[in-house]
Amino acid sequence: MPLRRLLLTVALLLATLAGGNLPARAAVDPDLERIARTAPSTPDAFRICDNQTYALCASAACFVFNGVAYCRCQVKRGDSISETFAYGRNKDVCTVNAEGVGNGYMVSTYSLPDRVRTGGDLAVYTCPGSTSTGSYAQCDGGLCFRSTQAQDFPGFARTAGPDQIICSCPITTATAGAKLGYQIIGPYPCQPSFFRYCSGEVASTQTGARIYVGAPTGTPRLLTKLLYGYVPAFNRCLPPT
Repeated sequence: MPLRRLLLTVALLLATLAGGNLPARAAVDPDLERIARTAPSTPDAFRICDNQTYALCASAACFVFNGVAYCRCQVKRGDSISETFAYGRNKDVCTVNAEGVGNGYMVSTYSLPDRVRTGGDLAVYTCPGSTSTGSYAQCDGGLCFRSTQAQDFPGFARTAGPDQIICSCPITTATAGAKLGYQIIGPYPCQPSFFRYCSGEVASTQTGARIYVGAPTGTPRLLTKLLYGYVPAFNRCLPPT
């Protein structure tokens, strides 16, 4: 999903969540606030897919090959949320994912990874917009083929298990000086060295690079709020000052 389009979607949803318990920092960017005030309302920007099998890529590491990120994701069952991706007549991300059950594929959608919640061994790392130049994968709506389950795949040192699947995802590259940064998921307790993935010198679009799935700052909290109706406590890591 292109960064500009996702920022617009996030801004619109933030504008419709007045009275929610999202932190103020999720909507502090004046450009997002301006977009939210002037853009038309899109109440159907996201869909919740009820009780489906889906690929959870929010905490995935990815291998870059020929400009595409191939990410090792978890196969999950339950409720998840995604941009609608509506097309045709009554077709959207949830119908596509449902049709994949008998056709050898599934869609990457979002839920909060259990290991990110308080007590887990993962955390959300915030890459500041002012300095970050790294690349990250945006896997919402990515297609994942069951033929990659329990198989070796380039860029990964061990065979994927039956509960893992490879998803192909577009790549976004941050621009230093942007008002809004992005967030990726990494190890917890916080490891300052992991912030190297905020840098384009490490997280690049070159074939062979290792990058992580990410999204503009505030998006994980927003989607979690929309999916569950609240935001549970989760681990967070901020860059060293």
